[in-house]
Amino acid sequence: MRENIWKYVSAVLALLLALSVVAIAVLYQATSPIAVSPNATAPAVVETPLNVTCNGTSSYQLSQLKDEVAYLRSLINGTGGKTIAIVPIFGIINEYTALEVVPLLRKIASNDSIGGVLLWIESPGGDVGPVMDIYSAVKKLALVKSVVAYSGGIMASGGYYIASGADKIVASPLAEVGSIGVLYVHYDLQENYQRNGVKVEVFKTGPYKDMGAEWRGLTDEEKKIIANMVNTYFQAFLQAVSEGRNMSVSEVKKFATGRTWFAENVTGTLVDETGGMDTAMATLEKLMNVTSARVVIYKNLETPSNFGITGSKALYLDPSYLEPYLRG
Repeated sequence: MRENIWKYVSAVLALLLALSVVAIAVLYQATSPIAVSPNATAPAVVETPLNVTCNGTSSYQLSQLKDEVAYLRSLINGTGGKTIAIVPIFGIINEYTALEVVPLLRKIASNDSIGGVLLWIESPGGDVGPVMDIYSAVKKLALVKSVVAYSGGIMASGGYYIASGADKIVASPLAEVGSIGVLYVHYDLQENYQRNGVKVEVFKTGPYKDMGAEWRGLTDEEKKIIANMVNTYFQAFLQAVSEGRNMSVSEVKKFATGRTWFAENVTGTLVDETGGMDTAMATLEKLMNVTSARVVIYKNLETPSNFGITGSKALYLDPSYLEPYLRG
């Protein structure tokens, strides 16, 4: 069996080399000027530049081949004495996510048979508190275990905040990563209440006790308070990424515009390496100093489907994922 696997590995490596040669040839042809006869009459053409390149597709194919090689090597090496725990963090992150993930990470930290943890993150982020709780648990886990964060689709905002606590970050070339920033969502339904004849009477012990309530707008002073709170959360995010990615805060701010990037465009900054799940596993095994390891996947760690933003709150959430969860 191993002989057949080695033959396949050789074929994949040959294909990888051939693909690289073809990519270079295509790039050369695309950038070379086309010879035009001096007597030829050029037709009138209106062009709309689209800035289309072939880099994305070829890099993704190369990543797939690299991932296949990593998988075949794991088959050849066999099973080592250590175990890798794969912990999925999927969907919007809220208190239910933290309730599942935090105790699990603490349990794994005390399990001597587990040498490393792969955080499989497919999340656009979520509530500030739960995100920070999970991040704190990841940081503590990384003190005693090797930790790699991986994403095949999206690791944004709070999802990326959590990933920054890992030793390494690996993502698929076309996975969305980043969205470093904070949102504060406030409903102001005062006019809607008035149009529908709804009168709200509030008894409160202080002027700010109902700050952010949907039955009234925010005062100028309250807006300053909220802006200061949002900035405090933002600074915490910047510090986490700065520490985890070994970047200065000023460097992190260049990526803190709220947008996401393809992982292939931020390799060496926001991510360490691009590749699939097996590439992430190989990276983790290097940190563990083992040739191969048994893998255990923890399942059913999902956010309940009834998640919704039901009041004013700060969020580590990519804004493109906000609208489907708004409730009026």
